[in-house]
Amino acid sequence: MHDSHLLAEQQSYYRARAPEYDDWWHRRGRYDRGADANAQWFSEAAALERALDNFGPKGDILELACGTGLWTDVLVRHARRLTAVDAAAEMIARARARVGAGPVEFVHADLFAWSPAPSAYDLCFFAFWLSHVPESRFDAFWLTVATALRPGGRVFFVDSDRSDRSTASDHRLPAADEETMSRRLDDGREFQVVKRFYVPSWLERRLEGLGFRVAVRRTGEFFIYGGGEHIGPRAASKRDPDRIL
Repeated sequence: MHDSHLLAEQQSYYRARAPEYDDWWHRRGRYDRGADANAQWFSEAAALERALDNFGPKGDILELACGTGLWTDVLVRHARRLTAVDAAAEMIARARARVGAGPVEFVHADLFAWSPAPSAYDLCFFAFWLSHVPESRFDAFWLTVATALRPGGRVFFVDSDRSDRSTASDHRLPAADEETMSRRLDDGREFQVVKRFYVPSWLERRLEGLGFRVAVRRTGEFFIYGGGEHIGPRAASKRDPDRIL
């Protein structure tokens, strides 16, 4: 599938998924994987929030792929000004309702076509988005991040680690050499989306080649997160087959 068609299908999936998206985060319905797995999930999710708090988000913040506002609601407590971008109007409506009043501007835009104001932000944040960026768009996406950041600007992201217990009980993870998977909604409709899993050390090297010094860590089973700064252009790193777990 050509990536433009795949990305259009991915966007349709997230528009349709908006009413049930939070079930994944809160481990409800098809995402309830039992008491032990759920307890581990919530413990690691709390670790993500602590890591972000320790990173010290502040100033003018750009959030990419804000979704239903789970992290927008966290970031707005720290931001002087927050811009939250998502391709799904249905997601933005839920994020707006969750956050309420505050120094946040919501932007409805396709992240693969949208351009930020140059050098406008102190921090760029995105959660569970990088894994949905295909390899063919990876470098261009990070150029967008670099363009958005002021000199000395920083980046923080969180994403999925590879675990069968992370996704819905009726989903199957892609093979290690694949970057797409089938996702099912509660009503049975199925969509193809991009889903990639990264080895932290590989991702650190790749990002350094793109001008970012980022430390990437695992929480245990379910998540990875990375924080660091834009350090300027570097020669692009050679692609490495060890990217995927």
